[in-house]
Formats: sequence, C-alpha cells, structure tokens
Amino acid sequence: MLALVLKNLLRNPRRTVLTALSVTLATLLLGVLLSVYAAFYLRQGYQEQGIRLIVRHKVSYFVPMPQYYEDQIARVDGVEEVCIFDYFGGTYIDRRPEHQIPLSAVEPQKIFRVRTESIVAPEQLQAFQQDRQGMAVGASLAQRVGLTLGQRIIIQGDRYPVDLELHVRAIYEGPDDIEAYYHWEYLQESLPQELKGQAMVFSVRIDSPADAGRISREIDEHFRNAPAPTRTETEKAFFLAFISQIGDVKTFILSVALAVAFTLLLVTGNSIAMTVRERTRESAVLRTLGFPGPLVAALIVAEAAATAAAGGALGVALALGASAAMRGASYSFLQGFGLPSWGGPACLAAGIGLAGAAAAPPALRAARMEIVKALRRQD
Repeated sequence: MLALVLKNLLRNPRRTVLTALSVTLATLLLGVLLSVYAAFYLRQGYQEQGIRLIVRHKVSYFVPMPQYYEDQIARVDGVEEVCIFDYFGGTYIDRRPEHQIPLSAVEPQKIFRVRTESIVAPEQLQAFQQDRQGMAVGASLAQRVGLTLGQRIIIQGDRYPVDLELHVRAIYEGPDDIEAYYHWEYLQESLPQELKGQAMVFSVRIDSPADAGRISREIDEHFRNAPAPTRTETEKAFFLAFISQIGDVKTFILSVALAVAFTLLLVTGNSIAMTVRERTRESAVLRTLGFPGPLVAALIVAEAAATAAAGGALGVALALGASAAMRGASYSFLQGFGLPSWGGPACLAAGIGLAGAAAAPPALRAARMEIVKALRRQD
C-alpha cells in the first residue's frame, strides 16, 4: 500500500508541504525545549565539579559578602582552597553577542588551584599572575572573540562603574574555556571606597565529594548569626538556583511543550479532516472494491504518519543545528545545550504519534461510514 499512500500525498502537494512544515516547527520547538531541560537538569558535569562548592549570600547571589569570610572558610576541616569569584559583567567593543566576554575578577594565585581542570602553560600563568592588569582567557572564548596573547583591550563596566584596561597574558584550555579572569585586586583599586572589600561568591575546593554536605553545613552554621549569612551548595545546585531566579523553568518548559503538542494536534487533525472530507466517495469506492474499513482507516493514518515523519526529520535536524549554535554562545550555562542521544528519536516519535492520533478520528469516520451514503455525498 506504500505506493498508494505516496500517490495520495502528492495529489495536493501544497497542503502536504504546509502540514509537514507545521510538524517541522513543532518538532524543532520540542527539540530545543528538550535540549534546555537536558542542559539544566540532566547534565552530569565533569568530575572536578564534585569537589567544588559555592558560598554565596543566603538572600541572593547579587548581595555581596565581606572579603574576610575567605580566611574563615579556609579554616573549615576538609577545605583545600578558597578563591574569590566576582562577576564583572562588562562590555567589549559593543553589545553584540559575538563580543560578549564572561569576565570575572579572581585571585590569580588561587584560581587555577581551585579550577584544576583548566590547563595553562606555566610561563603564561606566571605572566598572568605578575601583571596587575593581566587577563586569562579561555581558548574557545579567545577563538570566538579573536583575542591573542599580549593583546590590550578595554572593558567598559556595566555592573561596576569602572572601565578596565587589560592585557591578555594567558590562554587556558578546559571544559569551561569560554570564560575570562582578571585580578580582583585591580578591580578593588578601581572601585569607590563604599564598594571595596566585598565579594559576590567564594569558590571552594574540598578534599572529597563525600564531605560536601558536612562542609556546607559547617560553613553556613559558622555564619548563621553574621551580618551576611551564607548559603553553601554544589556548583550544580548553585547553577540551578541561579536559573530559578528567572522563574519556574520546569513548569515553563512543560507548558510550552504541551502547547506545541496541542497545536500540532489541531493543525494535523484539520489537514487530515479536509483530506478525508474531499475523498469520501473515494473511500466508499475502495470499500466497494473489497478494501476492509480498518485498511481504509490505516491508509489515512499512514498518510499523516508519513507527512509527520518527513517534517519531524527536518525538525530534528534543525534542532541539532540550533543546539550547536547555542553551544557556541558566550554564556557558560549554554555550553551543555544539545539533544541527548535519545532526544532525536523521541521528538520524531512524538511528532509521528501526535499526527497519527490527530488522524485517527477522521480515519475512523471514513471507515465506518455507510457505503451508499458516502457514494451519494457531493461535497
């Protein structure tokens, strides 16, 4: 029956193409949503993230803490190293995405002892540490923006009312080589007095992932009655907490996915209903020739499934391209975007399944209609 199905699809190519494109768009949206969900909630991360904690203010990431907290955190049993991490949020050249640089003020002597997964040449590391205006740039970021060793750049402050003149002294490689670091002391020298001596977060390296819960509780208990109480959590938990400030991302993803599925049902169902209505007499002729009702219904559902398969395959391909484009963006939380191995088949199956479900009611009506009445219909 495949030849008959394909011939029927080509009888009205414009309708077939438009229906397939609607499935393409729906599958693309489902693929992107699945990529977002997988990046936020299913990504395992790399091994070194299991031995790092983030200490931030209990109220919000945007509320600073005193600098002297660093020494007290370092005295907790099981803590190997502590480094200040202060996101700068500046602008390089202009605000176009290709010029966005995730720039953070850090302590140059400690940053690569905390982030041990990052690899940097010893001579470059030394140059970065010795230059007060030195800057360490991730290899992927340097390639995207076009930065080279020794280059001088100007960063205009957004979050802080200062402009920085920085020199690229080191280029490092690693899982998160899309960020850039510069000297925290250099930032402090540029700030007004009321903003000095404060840190946004402390990145803490611990000796064992098994001690993460105990160390987190000890740090938070130590600062429980301090002017700036803390919240200590793993890097993944910190990332999810940061994302949650946008809103209930899980509910948003589910709501959009349901809306996409409902729209796909309506579009496909309407297209198939029009097709069945136009071929009422043809269906009656097929049954007169000996085609059983279930086979007539199966041919109609097969048309919908074939259309959805073509549109869904294109949608999955576009979703893979969109995920790759997101991974090339400047923000670190986009680096994990990508359809999981089961994502493409799941999206394709969802498109075909929804199209088949939408085609089932009109197909059953065509199969159950009395032959004589169907032959007499003129519409």
